[in-house]
Amino acid sequence: MSFVFDIAAAQQVSAMGKFNEAVYNRNAQIKEQEADAIAQQTEFDIARFDQNYQKLVGSTNVAAAKSGVERSGTIYNVQRYNAEQAEIQKDVIEYNSNVAQSQKIEEANFARIKGQIKRQEARIAELGYYSRAGESLLRIGQAKGMF
Repeated sequence: MSFVFDIAAAQQVSAMGKFNEAVYNRNAQIKEQEADAIAQQTEFDIARFDQNYQKLVGSTNVAAAKSGVERSGTIYNVQRYNAEQAEIQKDVIEYNSNVAQSQKIEEANFARIKGQIKRQEARIAELGYYSRAGESLLRIGQAKGMF
C-alpha cells in the first residue's frame, strides 16, 4: 500500500512546485513594478531639478541686475556653463535611473527563471514518486501472480 503514499507525495510535490513557481513569478512582478517606480521617480526628479535650475537662473539674473553687471561676455559665459552643467546633471540622473531599471528587470527575469527551475525540479520529483508507485503496484501484482 506504499503506492498510495507515493501517489499522494507526487501530488504534494506537484502542488509545491506550482506554488514555488507562483511565488517567484510574483517576485518578478514586484521587481517590474519597482522598475516602473524608478522610472516615475526619475521623471519627478528631473522635473524638480528643472524647477530648481530655473530658480537658479532667476536668482543669477537678479543678482547680476542688482550688481550692475553688464549683460555681456562674463554673465553669458556663466549662464552657458550653468546650462551645460544642468544638462550633464540631467543625463546623470537618467543614466542612473536606466541602470537601476535594468537591474530590476534582470532581477525579475532571474526570479522567473528560478520559478521555472523550481517547477521542473518538482516535476522530476513527481515523476520519481509516480515511478515508485508503479514499481510498488508491479511488485504487488507479481506477488499475487497477476504478471
